[in-house]
Amino acid sequence: MALQQFGRTKSVTKRSTKYVEQALYLRLFKDGGSEVSVRQQLNEVLKSRKRVYKWEVGDTLKKLRERKLYYPALKLSEAMDRRGMNKTVSDQAIHLDLIAKTRDIPAAENYFIDLPEAAKTHHSYGALLNCYCKELMTEKAEALMEKMKALNLSLTSMPYNSLMTLYSKTGHPEKIPAIIQEMKAGSVMLDSCSYNVWMRALAAVNDISGVERVIDEMKRDGRVSSDWTTYSNLASIYVEAGMFEKAEKTLNELEKKNARRDLLAYQFLITLYGKTGNLREVYRVWRSLRLAFPKTANISYLNMIQVLVNLNDLPGAEKCFREWESRCSTYDIRVANVLIGAYAKEGMLEKAKELKEQARRRGAKPNAKTWEIFLDYYLETGEYQLAVDCVANATSIGRGDGGKWSPSRKIVKTLMEHFEHEKDVDGAEGFLEILKKSVDSLGVEVFESLIRTYAVAGRTTPSMRARLKMEKLEVGEASKKLLEGVCVE
Repeated sequence: MALQQFGRTKSVTKRSTKYVEQALYLRLFKDGGSEVSVRQQLNEVLKSRKRVYKWEVGDTLKKLRERKLYYPALKLSEAMDRRGMNKTVSDQAIHLDLIAKTRDIPAAENYFIDLPEAAKTHHSYGALLNCYCKELMTEKAEALMEKMKALNLSLTSMPYNSLMTLYSKTGHPEKIPAIIQEMKAGSVMLDSCSYNVWMRALAAVNDISGVERVIDEMKRDGRVSSDWTTYSNLASIYVEAGMFEKAEKTLNELEKKNARRDLLAYQFLITLYGKTGNLREVYRVWRSLRLAFPKTANISYLNMIQVLVNLNDLPGAEKCFREWESRCSTYDIRVANVLIGAYAKEGMLEKAKELKEQARRRGAKPNAKTWEIFLDYYLETGEYQLAVDCVANATSIGRGDGGKWSPSRKIVKTLMEHFEHEKDVDGAEGFLEILKKSVDSLGVEVFESLIRTYAVAGRTTPSMRARLKMEKLEVGEASKKLLEGVCVE
C-alpha cells in the first residue's frame, strides 16, 4: 500500500462512486465489522499497492477506535511509520493510546519516553495521563499532572476531566470541586464533560441542590451549550434520588435537545423513563425511535425488551421480541438472553429452554451469559448437578471478548457447601476439574471445603498435602487436624 504523505482534505462522500467503493475504511469493513474480518482485510490492503492519503488513514483509524477495534488500528498506525508517512503530535498521541489498550501501560510509557522532545506536547502528555486514569493509577496520574503544570504546557479541560473521572471511579468525589476551582482560577474553560463530572460528584454526596446550581451556572456561562447528554446525566441523578417528577421534566428537555435524532439519546430516554416506571412514555419514545430509524438496530431492541422486562410487561417484551425476530438480519443471542432470563426468573423453565434452542436453530449459539441464567435458576431450585453442567458449558465458551469465564466466589462456595453436605467427594473433585480451566488458583477456602468433604464422607487421599504444596496454600488449624485423618497412605 502506497501511503501518500500529503493529500487534499476531502470527504469520501464527495468522491466519485468508483473511489468510494475503494475507500480504505470501506475495504476494511466490506466483510463485516468483526475483528477477524477487519484484520484479514487490513492484511490484504497492506499487501496491495493502492495509493491512500494520510487524511484517509486518520479517518479510518478514527472509525476503528470508535468500534473498539484497537489491534487493527495499531497495526495501521504502525504501517504509517514504516511507509514514511509523517505523523503529527496528535497521531503520536493516538498511537500511544492504542499501545496502552492493546499491550500495557509500560509499553505506552516506553513509547512516550522514546518520542523526540519536540513531540512531547500536551497531546502526548494528555494521552499518557488518560491511560493512567483509565487504569485507575492515581499516584502516576497525579504526578504526571503536576509535571504538566510545571512544564507550563497549554492545558485544556481534557486532562482535568480525565483526573476528575479517575476520582469519581475510585470513590473520591470530594476532590472534584477543588479541581473545578483550579480550572476556573487558571482560566481553563469547562466543557460539557467537566460540568457532567462535577454534577455527578455532587450527586455522589447527595448534594442535589448543588447539582442544580451547577446546571444553572452552565446555562449562565453561555460558552458551553448543554447537549442532550447533560440532561440525560441530570435526569439520571434525579432518578437515583427518587425525584421522578423532576426527572421527567428533565427528560422533556432532553427530547428537545435531541434535534439530530441521536440513537443513543432515544435509548437513554427509554431506559430512564423505564426507571421512573412510566410505561406509556417508554412506548411513546420507542415509536419515535422506530420512525427515526426504520432499520432498527439489535441493540435498540435489546434495550427496549430489557426495559419492558424490568417493568414486568412480559407480554409487551414478547411482542417486541417477535417483531425483532421477524426483521433481524443477524440473530443476536444477547437479545434472546433478555427474554430467556425473564422466563427463568418467572419459573418458566420450558419456555426459557425452548427459546434457547430456537436461537440455536437460527444460528445464535448460547454464550456464557445464557448459561449463567440457567445456572442461577438451577441453584435457586437446588438442582446442583445441572448447575455444575452450566458452569462447565460457560467455562468452555468463555467471554465474548475472548477472556476466560469463571463463576463468582459466591457460586463456588454454594456448590462446595452442597458437596460437603451431601458427602459427595466425586462431585466436588469433578467440579474442581472444571474450575481449574478458568482460574489460576483454586484458593484456600475451596481446599478447606474439599478437606471437610473428604472427612465427612470418611474418604482418604494420600495426595492432599502435595496438592496444597503445589498450590502454595496454607490451610487453617481446623483443616490441618482433619488432614491427619484424610491424608493417609
